[in-house]
Amino acid sequence: MRLHHLQVEAFGPFADRVAVDFDALSEAGLFLLTGATGAGKTSILDAVCFALYGEVPGDRQSAKRLRADQAADGETPRVTLELTLAGRRFRIVRSPAWQRPKKRGTGTTTQQASVKLCERRGEAWHPLSTRLDEAGHQITHLVGLNLTQFCQVAMLPQGRFQAFLRARSEERHKLLQQLFRTVRFEEVERWLADRRRTLRRDSLGHHDQVADLVSRLSEAAASPLPAGWDLHDLGPAAEIGEVARWLVDRRGAAEASAREAAARRRTVVAEEAAARESLQRARTLREAQQRHAAARTERDRLAAAAPDHARQVDRLARARRATEVAPLGRVADQQAHAAARAREVSAARTRDAVAELGLTGAGPDSPDLVDVRDRAVATAADARALLPREVALGALRQEVDDASARLRQLRTERDELAQLLTELPDQVAAQRAQESESREATRDLAVVRDRVVSLRSRHEAAELAVGLTAELAAATDLHRDAVDEAQQLRENWLQVQEQRIRGIAAELAGALVVGGDCPVCGSAEHPRPASPDAGAPDASTEKAARKRVDDAEAARHAHHLRVRELAGRLEAARSAADGDPASLGVELAAEESELRRLTALADSLAERQASLAAVETRHSQLAERHNGIDRELAVTSAALERRREESATIERELSALLSGSGCDRLDALAVRHDEIATACSAALLARDDARRADQAVSAVRKQLEQAAVDAGFDDARAALESALDPTGLSRLEREVRAHEQAVAGAESTLSDPGLRDQAALPAPDVAALETVHQQTVDHLTAATTAADVGRTRAERVAGLGDRLEQALEAWAPVRAQLELTTRLAALVDGSSADNRLRMRLSGYVLAARLAQVVAAANVRLSRMSDQRYALEHTGGRGAGESRGGLSLRVRDEWSGEARDPATLSGGETFVVSLALALGLADVIAHEVGGADLDTLFVDEGFGSLDAETLDDVMDTLDTLREGGRVVGVVSHVAHLRERIPTQLHVEKRRHGSAVRTVHAR
Repeated sequence: MRLHHLQVEAFGPFADRVAVDFDALSEAGLFLLTGATGAGKTSILDAVCFALYGEVPGDRQSAKRLRADQAADGETPRVTLELTLAGRRFRIVRSPAWQRPKKRGTGTTTQQASVKLCERRGEAWHPLSTRLDEAGHQITHLVGLNLTQFCQVAMLPQGRFQAFLRARSEERHKLLQQLFRTVRFEEVERWLADRRRTLRRDSLGHHDQVADLVSRLSEAAASPLPAGWDLHDLGPAAEIGEVARWLVDRRGAAEASAREAAARRRTVVAEEAAARESLQRARTLREAQQRHAAARTERDRLAAAAPDHARQVDRLARARRATEVAPLGRVADQQAHAAARAREVSAARTRDAVAELGLTGAGPDSPDLVDVRDRAVATAADARALLPREVALGALRQEVDDASARLRQLRTERDELAQLLTELPDQVAAQRAQESESREATRDLAVVRDRVVSLRSRHEAAELAVGLTAELAAATDLHRDAVDEAQQLRENWLQVQEQRIRGIAAELAGALVVGGDCPVCGSAEHPRPASPDAGAPDASTEKAARKRVDDAEAARHAHHLRVRELAGRLEAARSAADGDPASLGVELAAEESELRRLTALADSLAERQASLAAVETRHSQLAERHNGIDRELAVTSAALERRREESATIERELSALLSGSGCDRLDALAVRHDEIATACSAALLARDDARRADQAVSAVRKQLEQAAVDAGFDDARAALESALDPTGLSRLEREVRAHEQAVAGAESTLSDPGLRDQAALPAPDVAALETVHQQTVDHLTAATTAADVGRTRAERVAGLGDRLEQALEAWAPVRAQLELTTRLAALVDGSSADNRLRMRLSGYVLAARLAQVVAAANVRLSRMSDQRYALEHTGGRGAGESRGGLSLRVRDEWSGEARDPATLSGGETFVVSLALALGLADVIAHEVGGADLDTLFVDEGFGSLDAETLDDVMDTLDTLREGGRVVGVVSHVAHLRERIPTQLHVEKRRHGSAVRTVHAR
């Protein structure tokens, strides 16, 4: 990185615009940035940092006051920096956020920060970014350093390295961490701490699970916990295996208790079975004795009911004989009722038919009904035969109506088409004319477009010529003024040169020393040295005058080139225009109007061609349709005549059949005669049914009387009176059969020898045996409950034991990992006793970096201290420090002792701090990949050094210029002003600081 030019406006102490030409300062390789205290020397460095990173170093950033308080109202604070990064030239323009006056009303409003990053390519600046974040990323990437690293490498800050030298290990750790980006090692520390917390949390979860299972198992086994156990801390017990052994004991005890309860239950089961068997035998004996007594009582009751049973048996026999006669009686009754109903129906239907046909006086046996039925059937058949003709007549009538309507429609459409066919030729002609117009416009369009392009170019050239004329006049005036100014400055320079020549004796006298030879006469005595006149110019005055002449000549030459350039451009523009702008503008407007008209016509060509094709197609389609309508009219008229003749023929046939019938349709006529035939047939059928019913009644009655005699009854009436319905007969049979079965059952029971023997035995005491059995049942219930409880407890203890074993197995590796992680995390964060230095991992890494810094610093410290002092990095803890690893000691080679940096004097502290700063800058540059930093600033307290030490320090700074590096020293020490000829003075003024460059001899 090499700085070229810096411009500051309304920034820091600089109320007005100031500029720093680093290229001019860099020619000597070493320059001095000097000025009074508070003038703004450090603000120059702040401006460079702000341009690069948008921030200023150190505590000044926290103040948030970068705008100059003495700047004019509304003046924008701005820093512009031109520099080379990675072989590319960049310009950065950056403004901080500030309070500007409102454009409307009173008060202020916040103007946000802004940035503009440009790169020079050729002779032009090309913008790269105007976003704060994007520009910041690009600049940081190009520089290769962040703000903290840049300030430590390129701008050795005032007082910072004395603080770093004397800082405690924790403070030095924070700074080195920012510089060397050791975040990954701190992430390892954090990861181990997080891992330790995670494992501790997981271990607590496993512990809680184990404690819960231990508590539940203790409850399930009804066994208290061993003495000394704490459910809140089972880790020690689990670690030595006490929990596992306790689990085995509880599981064995539960299984033994379950086995004892099961054996007791088996004993009680046998006792209950014996008591139940005794009770069952007593109940069986009691039931046998009760059955025998009940049978004897039932036999006596049945013997008393024997006469009633004999009457029921006789009644059942007569009812069974009447069963064969009763169905014939029911049939005879049904036949009699059917015959009477048939006679009534025959008479009614005959009356209905006679009334409907109007056959007054015809009797039931009148044969007219047969003739009437036959005639009606024949007439209905004729009507149905003509039904298709009637349907066809309706269709023919509809076809006649449709054909008539179609003829009217066709005639109307033909007339309309004839009218359109007379109008379309005119439309076709109009469309063809429009299509021809668009086609011609398409051919002329290219010619007119070329004329418009030519006129437009000439018009632009004419307007450019007008502007260049005015610009050339102004440039000519500026050139004339530049010539006059250059001539005047040259005359002034010659006058200064002449005055200096006249006063050269006084200038030579000023260089004489006592005992020295005169450069003119060679004498060692100087009796009357010449003295300069008041206001006599010296070499710097002459050099400044000469520089003004050179600057004026450069400006004159630039104006001359500008005039030549404008004149050439004006001549070219007038040649290209060949006319004045007004006339060319009028001609261009007319041609552009014609171009728009032709363009519109050309654009409509496709549309007009499509319209013409559509009109022509429509004309041919209408002509073809007109011819088709004529053909369809002839066909439709012939078909209409044929349908009318067929309709007349069918109407004559229908009139002959319907005339005088009282019906106007064939289907109605057929239905009417069907009804007549149906009525006659129904009357004739009813007559036959009545005659057959009377014959059936006579036959059934004869069968009934014969059946009664065959069944042993006097007549049919006696048989029917003895008959029972099926329900009564079934009930009587059940009563007789039940009596007989009861008698047989009682005799069977009383005749059973075993039952007789049991009835002779004494009655058993069932109640006492039930009491004994209930007692054994209660004992069995208690034993079963105890066995179930024991089995359940053993199963629960076994289940909880399995889960506890799994929980202990899952907990063991977590405890092991937790112990390992805890020890490792304590070692890494420096809190472990094994870490004798009490050093964190990141501190250990930084200690290695600090050792590199010390090695690099000692190379320069040895030279600056005349090989007296050397820095030492120690891993031990300093006084009052809890952790070590980053402590520094200063070894005095003269005494051979190493001492704390706080014991150094002011000058010694400065030398050691500067060496440390330079060493740190070298290590950081190597750390970030060897960042190319061609400009370096040293802002430290040189005033604390004696002359000899200052010479050693300056010799060291001279070595920094190797490889083309530029070193800027920030100091107000007078000796440095004498030693460093190239200087940038920052002058403190009432209305804002200013800068000026001085090249002292």
